[in-house]
Amino acid sequence: MPKRVSGRTRASVSRSTTDTDDYHQPNNMRSRSNSGVKLDNYARIVHQTILRHQDPVTGLLPASGDQPDAWVRDNVYSILSVWALSLAYRKNADRDEDKAKAYELEQSVVKLMRGVLQCIMRQLDKVEKFKYTKSTMDCLHAKYNTRTCATVVGDDQWGHLQVDATSLFLLFLAQMTASGLHIVYTQDEVDVVQNLMFYIEAAYKVADYGMWERGDKTNQGIPELNASSIGMAKAALEALDELNLFGAGGGPGSVVHALADDIQHCQSILNSMLPRASMSKEVDAGVLSIISYPAFAVEDISIVNITKEKIISKLQGRYGCCRFLRDGHKTPKEDPNRLYYESAELKLFENIECEWPLFWTYLILDGVFTNSPEQVQEYRDALEGILIKQKDGICLLPELYSVPPDRVDEEYVNPHSVERVPLGKLPLKWGQSLYVLGSLLAEGFLAPGEIDPLNRRFSTIPKPDVVVQVSILAENEEIQELLMKNGIEVETIADIHPIHVQPARVLSHIYARLGRNQRLGLTGRPYRRIGCLGTSKFYVIRNTIFAFTPQFIDHQQFYLALDNQMIVDMLRTDLSYLSSRWRMTGRPTVTFPISQTMLTEDHSDLDPAVLATLKKLQDGYYGGARIQTGKLSEFLTTSCFAKLSFLDASKHAGGMGREQDDDDDYGCFAEHGMTFNGEADDLAQYLDQLLITANPSRGSKVRGDSGGLDRFKAAATKTKDMVSLMHKAKELHLHNAHLYLPTKLFRSPQPSLHLTLTDSSAPHTSQFPQVVVTSECNLPRDSSGDIDYNSLVQLLRDTHSLPDQADILYILFKDKGMEWDTRLHGKGSTVRSLLTDLYVKAGDLKHWGLIRMISGILRKKVEELDWACSDLLAHQKHLTVGLPPEPREKTITAPIPPDKLAMLIDEASENNITIAILTQEIMVYLAMNMRTQPSLFSEMYRLRIGLIIQVMATELAQSLNCSGEEATESLMSLSPSELKILLHHILSGKEFGVQRSVRSVDAGASPAISIHEVGNVGATKSERAGISKLKSDMRMLEEHRLSWSQQRQSLTPHSLDMEHIESGRYRLPSIESLDVPVSTPVVKDTRHGQWLRRRRLDGALNRVPIGFYQKVWKILQKCHGLSIEGFVLPSSTTREMTLDEIKFAVHVETVLNRVPQPEYRQLLVEAILVLTMLADVDIDSVGSIIHVEKIVHIANDMFYHDQKDLGAEEQILERDPSTGVCRLLYDSAPSGRFGSMTYLTRAVAVYVQDFLPCGSCAVQ
Repeated sequence: MPKRVSGRTRASVSRSTTDTDDYHQPNNMRSRSNSGVKLDNYARIVHQTILRHQDPVTGLLPASGDQPDAWVRDNVYSILSVWALSLAYRKNADRDEDKAKAYELEQSVVKLMRGVLQCIMRQLDKVEKFKYTKSTMDCLHAKYNTRTCATVVGDDQWGHLQVDATSLFLLFLAQMTASGLHIVYTQDEVDVVQNLMFYIEAAYKVADYGMWERGDKTNQGIPELNASSIGMAKAALEALDELNLFGAGGGPGSVVHALADDIQHCQSILNSMLPRASMSKEVDAGVLSIISYPAFAVEDISIVNITKEKIISKLQGRYGCCRFLRDGHKTPKEDPNRLYYESAELKLFENIECEWPLFWTYLILDGVFTNSPEQVQEYRDALEGILIKQKDGICLLPELYSVPPDRVDEEYVNPHSVERVPLGKLPLKWGQSLYVLGSLLAEGFLAPGEIDPLNRRFSTIPKPDVVVQVSILAENEEIQELLMKNGIEVETIADIHPIHVQPARVLSHIYARLGRNQRLGLTGRPYRRIGCLGTSKFYVIRNTIFAFTPQFIDHQQFYLALDNQMIVDMLRTDLSYLSSRWRMTGRPTVTFPISQTMLTEDHSDLDPAVLATLKKLQDGYYGGARIQTGKLSEFLTTSCFAKLSFLDASKHAGGMGREQDDDDDYGCFAEHGMTFNGEADDLAQYLDQLLITANPSRGSKVRGDSGGLDRFKAAATKTKDMVSLMHKAKELHLHNAHLYLPTKLFRSPQPSLHLTLTDSSAPHTSQFPQVVVTSECNLPRDSSGDIDYNSLVQLLRDTHSLPDQADILYILFKDKGMEWDTRLHGKGSTVRSLLTDLYVKAGDLKHWGLIRMISGILRKKVEELDWACSDLLAHQKHLTVGLPPEPREKTITAPIPPDKLAMLIDEASENNITIAILTQEIMVYLAMNMRTQPSLFSEMYRLRIGLIIQVMATELAQSLNCSGEEATESLMSLSPSELKILLHHILSGKEFGVQRSVRSVDAGASPAISIHEVGNVGATKSERAGISKLKSDMRMLEEHRLSWSQQRQSLTPHSLDMEHIESGRYRLPSIESLDVPVSTPVVKDTRHGQWLRRRRLDGALNRVPIGFYQKVWKILQKCHGLSIEGFVLPSSTTREMTLDEIKFAVHVETVLNRVPQPEYRQLLVEAILVLTMLADVDIDSVGSIIHVEKIVHIANDMFYHDQKDLGAEEQILERDPSTGVCRLLYDSAPSGRFGSMTYLTRAVAVYVQDFLPCGSCAVQ
């Protein structure tokens, strides 16, 4: 650029030669530098294109002359060039005037950012509601009135929910604050920003309308999960975490906090989605903003490169990049009079999508940050050719380039051949701003670090290996001694004082107070579970150090933590997760308490699974993680710390120590559980009393010469404090508070069981359940012939068997209700309280069938249920609950609140307690497997939990050669860890076997089963141990049964017929098992049933071959559709959906799922796979609608006749009555002379022979 000397510059030169005393440095005496002139030129561009449109009152920017509203996203992007220019002036200032100019530009930036903040603060009621509802009607608006900051359209008149826009604002609020700008002025505004972080923290499970405001690409107003929104939210949360919004002059009260677990959820979802952008968009150029500047949200460089390559290869043209495939915006074929598209018309937009120069500005910035000058120069040169130059010499970046209406057909035939014309905004301020920003960086006016002061650009740099610190704590001295005997030296809870250990639930309560502000009506963070990243830090609260135990050891909420093997598995999972996902300063520290429940039944030693795990932890390597064990105090110098100053008693908005009288004004926020009193005060008082109790020095000290009365008063006061503390703990639902108190005043509370139970210390021979034998008609009756419930309660008092007690309580629950007072031991002995007591005792005895049954009756819900459901959905897996077919089987496609999710499961289970409780459990295990082994779910887009449970029951029924009722009982009797192993075998496709075993002959133990991998080939030592630990020979079972039957014959006559109750109206319904043939082959073959089982499992899991859905898409283009059992998959779906869309795969799955029998469904999949081979044959059409089931039946008939010709008997060729297919065909290997694929290929050739070219052998 030629050097120009303006009059202003000449004046300054003149001044510099005559008045040099005013300048302290000689270089200020030279003429205006070349860099200064260039900056002035950029300042002119920025002023003409952006700043002259800034509203003088609000600081907001209108979109254009035709669109006077201010979009949040466009405003933030548009002001970036102003911010960059201010930094460049400050860095390259020739004189004081440049510094003044820098300050003026900075204040323009601050004014706009505060304008956006004002818009948001006028909608804080929406921020508050959205945290709980996640509803599109409760979200912040996407655009505002430029002059007033008011809203401009109704909640339902625009696709307002755009998480990326709010996140972008927060990201640059953080970056600009870090660069030295002061945008947030007051503590109220700090609380607003904190609540905005809560607004976006669940982005990984929020379906929104995305960058393009249209959601699903059909433009029909359907929100969907968008990678661009998740990535921007992750970047904003990381940028703001631990940032002081008041800058260098701020105190601890102006620091905001993000939860690492939410950030990592976003990361894992991004990794699973990319390079796809959403369900309906297989690729989207908007994702450039998260894989590179400004978000840098993706840590895996390979995913970044794959995504960028896919965008360039599929979307780039001669004028920029398309937003996404089949984008109809401003194309000649778009009807401007219709808001929405017809689904099938998307095909019209293919190859004529408008191209946006905007995305080349992102690629210029990407080249700068990846240090690729060739890429920077390539895209700068390309942009120079399409910028529109004005008379004043300023080059403008147009919004998009479109195909002229009269040349559409030409472009269809030869894509990217037609000269396009600019349309839309001129300039697009967003693009213009990024173009200027890229130019300033490319020309060296700014270094990348100056516009990225928080160093987000280093996100892809490999992180050092993480060492996970594990501190093992003993609940009491007895457990400490047991551990010492095994060579494991640990501390007790009392030993670690003054460090306080609390359960994860307390941390959830603490974070629920973060950001609370009564004046603004903000209730802080919704109460949610804290993951292992959050509990693996030390926290400084009121100058006291706190450590928190992991969430999974809380067994009061759900029964998974009663299984020690399950605890060990979850610990292994968490340690592995920490080693791979930890990103914070310092090492993660896991506090692992050993409690009474982790001992053997006689409490003489540690549970073998727990002991083996503790030994491995001491070895220094476990679950793929490097481990260091030690005392908590030893880890203080190497651990990660977080200071939570918002809980300080002096914080004015926190309400710590607030008197009860102050809470009267808080009642208006009760909706959605938004309260300022209640749990807040409980928590405040709990922490107050915890710290006072633990630190007697804070209270009144007792002098050594005090009399006995003073010592007694001090002891009494302490006892009173402890009782009060335990009461507060109960109000916060901290059921195991005694574990976390450094005192011997309270011990592990024994269950307040008012029921008579079998003495667990008695000899084994006397511990079998005393099942009573009468008949149902002999149930105690009153004079009117109805059941005498008082006599039934007396039977409850007298019986010693847990199963009998459970059955009696089930009768009382069904007939009298949960709150009926039995008066078993005086007033207050309700059915609910007795069931709760029985649940505790069944937990002590590990009687899993009873535990599950009582959990179902008590409607216990696993605390992680909604998290598990959301996690699966966020990985683009739809869920179904209930048994097929529809409408009984309910589909879940979007996250729903926990209470509604539980109601849906109950409804889909048709009030079958067995299915409802197993559905919860399976959903949690699926999420665990998704978290650790996402590869298990490849090519599976819908997880049918009801069918998985049904297949489990069928596997047990077939393997054990028992009835459906017995199989249901066996399934319910599996421990959680065994059920998880069974599910993992089914998911992994491994062959597994099932056999009977006896877990132990304790009170109420029922015959159980063990699961073992066939051959155990390739299994690790730990896998073999887990698979084989239950094996026992059948003789033990027979002895057990014999002893049981002998006891039945010697029972008292005053007993209840539990067997008849089981078979009568009180019995828990069993799971419907799939149809199992009663006939068996004459010759026993070890492979018999192997392929039937494989097809059944694959069909239940919706597992298909890799590339299956893409092949279906191709075959649909050569026919009018595929008919599957009367349901048609029309070819028009290919005109709406593209080849690699997840939405298309889900659509195909939906049609296939109409088939209730999983093995038949899988045979249909194989038939379709053969059909898809025709997609590569050089023919235009293979008919109208292809009936896939007809192809299967043709193949079946061929198979039947061939087998008959070979002399097979009718018994062997028995047909499935529901489908008419030979069972032997289900059990045939795909390949080989008599393989299923052989017959299906022949059947396809017969079916479509009229459409094949003469003499073709294409499908042989």
